[in-house]
Amino acid sequence: MITIAICDDEHEERTYVTGLVQDWATTRNHATRVRHFQSAEAFLFAYEDDQAYDILLLDIQMQGLDGVSLARQVRAGNKEAQIIFITGYMEYIADGYDVEALNYLLKPVTAQKLTAVLDRAVEKLAQVEKAIFIQQGGENIRIPLYEIRYLEVMHNHVTIHAGIVYKVKKTLAALEEELDQNFFRVGRSFIVNLRYVRKSTKTEVYLADGITIPLSRGMYAALNQAIIERT
Repeated sequence: MITIAICDDEHEERTYVTGLVQDWATTRNHATRVRHFQSAEAFLFAYEDDQAYDILLLDIQMQGLDGVSLARQVRAGNKEAQIIFITGYMEYIADGYDVEALNYLLKPVTAQKLTAVLDRAVEKLAQVEKAIFIQQGGENIRIPLYEIRYLEVMHNHVTIHAGIVYKVKKTLAALEEELDQNFFRVGRSFIVNLRYVRKSTKTEVYLADGITIPLSRGMYAALNQAIIERT
């Protein structure tokens, strides 16, 4: 079951997008639960009791709380949901990069474009389930891949930065085999999660949390290509 929220303060737009989503679900044979909200505040009120949303289709410009501010509140405790912004104005597109939006759709939304983005959202949701397992203190710890920001070699172990810092006695190459296409090795000692890359130069990679990681010589083009292929 895929749970989808549509949040737009225009009734006609909500109805139109809901129809497109239902047509997509029927064509793809996905079981879906679709809920629509006339404001960001209405969504947040319902979200307090039910946070099981997989895909959020959010209008950016709404009366009251806007879609980007809504997305920030959701992202504070939910890294898995796929956020898709819908807007009538190109200038608002840059506002939502820090909430890791999957895509932006300009109004009027077409069935073809929405179908492509929803297909990608489903693929991303499947990837969210992937994780690595490590042993620490006699316990088997599961670390979802989406939580890992980067890995680095330190002395005779690898440090995994995933909010919590884990140290494991494995080689970086061995851990690399357990990762997916969202990860890129930027040198002998570092692997970064492309989800968190905000910008790069020919010598450094900047992550969303402000961490700067050295980029090995000659890797700049390959890193950019990996980012393009992921989007």
